[in-house]
Amino acid sequence: MNKRLQRVLLAMVVGFLVAGQASAKSSHKEEAIRAVLAAQAEAWNRGDLDGFMSGYEPSETLRFASGDSVTYGWQTTLDRYRARYPDRATMGTLRFSDLSVEVLSSHHALVFGHWALKRANDQPKGLFTLLMHKTEDGWKVASDHTSAAN
Repeated sequence: MNKRLQRVLLAMVVGFLVAGQASAKSSHKEEAIRAVLAAQAEAWNRGDLDGFMSGYEPSETLRFASGDSVTYGWQTTLDRYRARYPDRATMGTLRFSDLSVEVLSSHHALVFGHWALKRANDQPKGLFTLLMHKTEDGWKVASDHTSAAN
């Protein structure tokens, strides 16, 4: 085998190894993000809004958009949830589905999915898009745009 062919094959092998490592890192990030969402759903289903909010970035720049309003800040978002869901009956049981996680960089990812609540008298549902940010404390929601289906 000539030297040029050896160099080409070596470059291909190195390329495949690097691509494999990048894919493994991306897969690990996706798993970590999915774990945050699973923990949020579990907290919601226990009636633990503080636990649910632990998936959000504790920042004044946190953005939550729903309906025709936008809320900024972690505490303001928690206060909005508390006002909208004052008890277990209004919270119901939360389920996320059809999650799509797109890792954008080492510190950012985009998540799209469906949400559904099961309550005694209704079953609201809708879509959400999250911008996730990798912080010192792990992956957190930096921006949440949630819509409800009619």
